[in-house]
Amino acid sequence: MNPNKKKTVEEEELIAEATKNIVEENLQNEDISVNENKEETQEQAQLSKEDELAKQLEEALTHIEDQKDKYLRLSAEFDNYRKRTMKEKVELILNGSEKSITSILPIVDDLERAVKTMETTTDIEAIKEGVALIYNKFIGILGQNGVKTIETKDKVLDTEFHEAIAVIPTPSENSKGKILDCVQTGYTLNEKVIRHAKVVVGE
Repeated sequence: MNPNKKKTVEEEELIAEATKNIVEENLQNEDISVNENKEETQEQAQLSKEDELAKQLEEALTHIEDQKDKYLRLSAEFDNYRKRTMKEKVELILNGSEKSITSILPIVDDLERAVKTMETTTDIEAIKEGVALIYNKFIGILGQNGVKTIETKDKVLDTEFHEAIAVIPTPSENSKGKILDCVQTGYTLNEKVIRHAKVVVGE
């Protein structure tokens, strides 16, 4: 074999080996660079995520403080409302009948005058007339306050309004089941029965 040719082959092999080493080294350097970039990107992503979580936490804490402040203000307002309502309710219970009592006072004045008149007068008819006027005036004032008498005359017994205390035979078929007499007048207050009328019913 030609020594020069052998030398050329060896040189080529050396060049090829050196080239291979350079390529491998470059590839390793690229891998290291890629890994470093990847790690750096992951660190940046992690930091970005932490920043985002910190921001969300701060916003949540701010929202909680706002809600807490609103709750405290609403609680204070409700407490004031409850106290005010309780006070009004107590006042209503204590003074709710003031209007009714005030409207009845003129009747008391009329009765006082009637009593004084009866001490000196002998006119029975005048006394009867005066008492009738006072009675009618009193019924009128009760009506202004929502109080009405329950009708019983010629009415059929209605247990919603009437209480039968006696049942008596009646010769007329038309009178059966109807009220013949009212022993005690009944009253309603704003359409609600406050006292049933006590009646006698025919059978």
